[in-house]
Amino acid sequence: MALEGHKKIETNATLLLTLSFLVVTIGGIVEIAPLFYLENTIEDVDGMRPYSPLELAGREIYIREGCYVCHSQMIRPMRDEVERYGHYSLAAESQYDHPFQWGSKRTGPDLARVGGRYSDEWHVDHLMNPQSVVPESVMPSYAFLADNVLRPTYIADLMSTHRLVGVPYTDEMIAEAQVDFIQQATDFGDPGVVERYPGAQQRDFDGNPEVTEMDALIAYMQMLGTLVDFSTFSEGEAVASR
Repeated sequence: MALEGHKKIETNATLLLTLSFLVVTIGGIVEIAPLFYLENTIEDVDGMRPYSPLELAGREIYIREGCYVCHSQMIRPMRDEVERYGHYSLAAESQYDHPFQWGSKRTGPDLARVGGRYSDEWHVDHLMNPQSVVPESVMPSYAFLADNVLRPTYIADLMSTHRLVGVPYTDEMIAEAQVDFIQQATDFGDPGVVERYPGAQQRDFDGNPEVTEMDALIAYMQMLGTLVDFSTFSEGEAVASR
């Protein structure tokens, strides 16, 4: 009897498709729905904060140029990865990423902990001519970023959009977005940037007095992996990314 029923399903394409969809739907709900009710799905970790306006703009450039295609931002909890790149990635480190940049392959190294590993000058040289600092690199030149002056015209709108999906930008952060954007990329900026975004690095990143796309991209990369103090981090404080 069971075999006859199974045969009927296999020989009826519409019935097979309907039942397959039903099974996948139920399985998906069982796996995903509980995550919306668990308080510890992503536990808070000291130091994590939303991106500053300049960092957020840099992240948009990172995505626009397809950097995620060759560079992941997720260090797996395996010995070879941890020894090369640093502490394995935490779920909390991606809580303000929309979309996240975990990646599925690496042509170049993982960038989850790249912040502070190289100087701003190294990043400028690398973006201008990758082979000048990494001879075996297959990365193309992104020298045009240094020529593209970046205006903060829509940065407050971008931050408001991120707030809609849960990023805790305050009214003050959004109101001061354009000022913070400019001030973070100057040598003598307003200290309010650091007050609103603890740990934000404030300087002229590319040596150009104007704020460029290269400024924003380097500001973004220089903060990656720098917000959590792993010397004081306890294994029980957060859930590791999978």
